[in-house]
Amino acid sequence: MSNPPDNTPENRPDHRFAEASRPLPPGQPPEPGLHLVATPIGNLRDITLRALDTLAGADLVLAEDTRVAAKLLNAYGISVTCWSFHDHNEDKQSGVVIERLRSGERIALISDAGTPLVSDPGFKLARAVIEAGLPVHVLPGASSVLAALSLAGLPSDSFFFGGFLPNKSGARIKRLEVLKAIPGTLIVFETAPRLVASLADMADVLGDRPAAVTRELTKKFEEARRGTLRDLADHYAEAGPPKGEIVVVIGPPDAGGETWDTQKVDAALADRVAAAGVKQASMEIATLSGWNKREVYARALALKDRG
Repeated sequence: MSNPPDNTPENRPDHRFAEASRPLPPGQPPEPGLHLVATPIGNLRDITLRALDTLAGADLVLAEDTRVAAKLLNAYGISVTCWSFHDHNEDKQSGVVIERLRSGERIALISDAGTPLVSDPGFKLARAVIEAGLPVHVLPGASSVLAALSLAGLPSDSFFFGGFLPNKSGARIKRLEVLKAIPGTLIVFETAPRLVASLADMADVLGDRPAAVTRELTKKFEEARRGTLRDLADHYAEAGPPKGEIVVVIGPPDAGGETWDTQKVDAALADRVAAAGVKQASMEIATLSGWNKREVYARALALKDRG
């Protein structure tokens, strides 16, 4: 007689996985409204199935550059009306788009790469559509911000995206002074010609923090060069500007391994609790110090009670 099947928790069939393994039904037509569709940042195979369904079923696709959009649409055999939609015509096009949405159309918005509205056109349109009481849908997907953060090897539990820094050094330094106190990893976009000067300004203002320069994410020549800000500035000053789209990831304050004793933790908490509250301040200081979150929270409560 055979033994009964092992039904211990670790061997019991998981119905969630069984459900997930079933073939997906054919894609349904998108619902009426504005669809914010993330597109690949390099590798065209990083498009989602839902994004393809939406683009194929849209009445209109708004694209930052229709030539770039055509490469994606043609790769998947999608034929759809495509309008140019960028910073210079967003105000003019938005009114027409909203009227078409009022009539029940399905309109997809894509940028050249990645998630729309993130340092790309579309924010004004999305806000106007929301204010008009019309539906907005989001289709998540590729993001150079998250891809760079994952690749950098720096703390990822708390981060701030700063977009593009100002072109000129004076304005850039002022912006970095604002970002300096943020208790998390910083992520910024940069152009190749400005990279060396920008890294040097970062080192001067933020300190020689650990950082990573990532480029050509998801493409054949994807690269993540890691080092301190000063080391990276020196490297690119000698090697010359790198090619491709660049995302710089910078470690948080004290990410280089400075020791946090009880006195330093308490001082940091005392400075942050009044402004951010016990819970938020505890999370921030735990991230920076590497201390256990519960222990930092307990110290924050004690400081508040004494305060």
